[in-house]
Amino acid sequence: MPDDKAYHMTPAEFRRRGHAAIDWVADYYERVESLPVLSRVQPGDLRAALPDRPPERGEPFEAVLKDLGELILPGITHWQSPNFFAYFPANASGPAILGDLISSGLGVQGMLWSTSPACTELETHVLDWMAEMLDLPARFLSTGSGGGGIQDSASSAALCALIAARERATALASNERGCDGRLTAYASSQAHSSIEKGAKVAGIGRANLRLLEVDDTLALRPERLARRIDEDRRAGRTPFFVAATIGPTSSNAIDPIPAIGRICREQGLWLHVDWAMAGTAAICPEFRGLQAGLELADSYCFNPHKWMFTNFDCDCFYVADRKALIQALSILPEYLRNQATESGAVIDYRDWQIPLGRRFRALKLWFVIRHYGVEGLRHHVRRHVELAQEFAGWVQADPRFELAVTPPLNLVCFRLRSGDERNQALMDRLNGSGELFLTHTRLQDRLTLRMCIGQTQTERRHVERAWQRIRETAAEIERE
Repeated sequence: MPDDKAYHMTPAEFRRRGHAAIDWVADYYERVESLPVLSRVQPGDLRAALPDRPPERGEPFEAVLKDLGELILPGITHWQSPNFFAYFPANASGPAILGDLISSGLGVQGMLWSTSPACTELETHVLDWMAEMLDLPARFLSTGSGGGGIQDSASSAALCALIAARERATALASNERGCDGRLTAYASSQAHSSIEKGAKVAGIGRANLRLLEVDDTLALRPERLARRIDEDRRAGRTPFFVAATIGPTSSNAIDPIPAIGRICREQGLWLHVDWAMAGTAAICPEFRGLQAGLELADSYCFNPHKWMFTNFDCDCFYVADRKALIQALSILPEYLRNQATESGAVIDYRDWQIPLGRRFRALKLWFVIRHYGVEGLRHHVRRHVELAQEFAGWVQADPRFELAVTPPLNLVCFRLRSGDERNQALMDRLNGSGELFLTHTRLQDRLTLRMCIGQTQTERRHVERAWQRIRETAAEIERE
């Protein structure tokens, strides 16, 4: 019978294999630009190549790395490619990867302050750093009645905000008896799908979520919001929650937060502001005007894992009144009771989220901030915005194309003037080439291409080459 230790990786072996794994990742980053951006495998290809049964005996690490390159890599869509312009930035970086590695190595379970004090306190401190970097209102600082914590995603942040708002509106009765079907929530038709999912999960019901029409800039209409709230009150319903968005994924439209916030204050509704995709822009003072009115919000979130070189998952979620959030989500079984919690002197982040367990996500964000500094982060944000604005200028200068909306930041929504069919053909042909990857949306009921510029290694030459291929491919389609 082998000794127990024979099955484990020794520290010396871990060191050797760790070097090999880091080398593999470094080699990947050196060659990712040359790989087809969009995976070309067919459904079932990977499963057909894998053994039907798990190995009875452990295999050499070299064999695992070999299969990683030969089997797994072909099935990867390369989000870290400088030619990835689809969806949103998911831009990892060296310091974030290393911070995440160390977090995994520590294996911290950060549900309570007492289960790892540094996990909690670093998170609180880094979120206060972020509040300063973004110039967030003082009500979101941990030194007051509010504060921030890290969620896995903006979807979880929206759900937590919905639940906190629900319990505030019902004096905690919904947690005890369930929803009565009268609570109504509001968002624009451009809001992220997480708002709709959150309404379903929180027991509000999709039928009680009002997705309101937008104006010509694709922003929520405050007057329409106010009118619909009044209509619902007269019908015996209970309006309680509004989700406003700065730069939604589809269009990057900017909801008018000051006007929406005033309505929420007057009507006693919870205002949640989602700037998940592009909130990193507020690091730069010149872009902070987009978040005007944030002092009227009850909660706010943005994703460092979308434009701040911090690999997924990492959402910064802030509340103006942490008591409302904690009361809505806190459950304390006997086995979690401890002296620190009972003292009331610490934060237990288990009360700020849906799951009990939580990873040491703050470590990678701390690594990123310390590596780049505010100066370095601002440099890259500004460069990406400059490239997007330059791309938008190229689009406007070509009579075959048009902008769907004026781009405020790093997302350009554009299309051929010649209709949906040709735009679909253009996107399919470009993506099929492997040279770049774009995605689409529908704006003004027309198929629209999205060019999102924000990957870690994207340079001007990549944007120039993408535009050249877009123009060449459009010409090919128009000749056919």
